[in-house]
Amino acid sequence: MARVPVSLRIDPFLVLLGGAVGIASLLPVTGRAATALGVLADAAIGLLFFLHGAKLSRSAIVTGMGNWRLHGLVLTSTYVLFPTVGIAILYVGRGAIDPVFGTGLLFLTLLPSTVQSSIAFTAVARGNVAAAVCAASLSNLIGIMATPVLVQLILHPMQQLGGGMTGGAVRTIALQLLLPFVAGHLLRPWIGGFVARHRAVLQPVDRASILLVVYAAFSAAVVDGIWHRVAAGDLATLVLWCALILAVVIAANVAAARIVRLARGDAIVLLFCGSKKSLVSGVPMAGALFAPAQVGLVVLPLMVFHQLQLFLCATLAARLARDAEPGPQEGLTPPALPPPPVGEAGAIAAAAAAGFVIPDACLPGVADNLALLTRHAGVLRS
Repeated sequence: MARVPVSLRIDPFLVLLGGAVGIASLLPVTGRAATALGVLADAAIGLLFFLHGAKLSRSAIVTGMGNWRLHGLVLTSTYVLFPTVGIAILYVGRGAIDPVFGTGLLFLTLLPSTVQSSIAFTAVARGNVAAAVCAASLSNLIGIMATPVLVQLILHPMQQLGGGMTGGAVRTIALQLLLPFVAGHLLRPWIGGFVARHRAVLQPVDRASILLVVYAAFSAAVVDGIWHRVAAGDLATLVLWCALILAVVIAANVAAARIVRLARGDAIVLLFCGSKKSLVSGVPMAGALFAPAQVGLVVLPLMVFHQLQLFLCATLAARLARDAEPGPQEGLTPPALPPPPVGEAGAIAAAAAAGFVIPDACLPGVADNLALLTRHAGVLRS
C-alpha cells in the first residue's frame, strides 16, 4: 500500500480534539460536574506549564542569543506581523466575518510560536536547528507575558467580546501559567534530566490537559447555544480566512529573509518559527482570558489554523529538504583517483615513487595488505 505523503496526514491530536468537541456537543458537562472538571483542567494546565518550564534549556537560549537579527525577525513576525495581518483581515472582511470568529482569528495572531513542530520542521528542511530551539523557546517565554498584554491592548479596544483583562484574569495567568512555568524552570537543574529521559511518557500530560480544557470549554459553549449560532458555511469561511492569514505571513517572511540576506539555515528558521501559532499555549490562555462560554468559539479558529500550518509547513519542509540534497555536480560523485598498486610489482613501484624501498622480507605482507585495503575501499566507494 502506498504511503500517505506527510503533508496530507491529519494530525492525530486534531482528531482527538475533534472527538472532545463532539463529545461535548452530545454530552456537555454541567453543574457540579462542570465545576469539578474545571478544577481538574486548571490543575492539568498548571502541570503542563510546569513541565514546559522544566524543558526550557537556558543554555540553548544563551548560546543562540548571539544571532540577534534572526531572533528579532522571528519575534517581529510573531508579535507584530501576525497581529497586523489579523487586524487588516478583520477590517477588510468586516461584515463577512462572524464577530465571534473574528475575535478568535485575532486572538490566534497574538499567541507565541510552537516549539516542537517548529524545531522538527526546521530539522527536516535542514535549517539551523540550534537557532530554531532558541527562537521557539524565546517566543514562548515572551508569550506568557506578551499575549495577555496584547489581548488587553488590541482585543479590548476593538470590543470584540466586551470587557478588558480583569484582575481575576491577571491573577489566573500569574498563578496558573507564569508561576508553574517559573517554578519548573528554576527546578530544571534537578528535574530536567528526568523530564528529558521520560519525554515520551510525559507527553500525554500535555495533550490530556488540552483535551480537558477543550471539552470543558465546548461544554460551556454548547450550553450557551454555540451550534445554534454557527453554521457549516461559517466553518468553511473560517478555513479560508485562516489560510489567508497563514499565506500572507509566510510570503512576508520569505520576502524578509531575502531582503536582509539571511543564510539558508536562518531563513528556514524564520519561515517555520515565524509562521506558527501554539495550540498548547493558546488553549490555556484562552481559558484564563475569556469567559467559559466564549472559550469554545475563541479557540475554534486556532484549532483550524493549527491543522493548516501543519499541512503547509510539512509540504514546505519536504520540498526544502529535496532542494538541499546535493546533486552530482555538488560533490556526491567521488573525484577520480589513481588506481591502487596491485601485487608486489605495484608495491615496489609505488614505494619508489614515494622515495623509499620495501625490504624483501616485508614485500609479501605489504602486497597482501594492499589487496585487502583495495577491497575495503571498493566496498566503501560503492
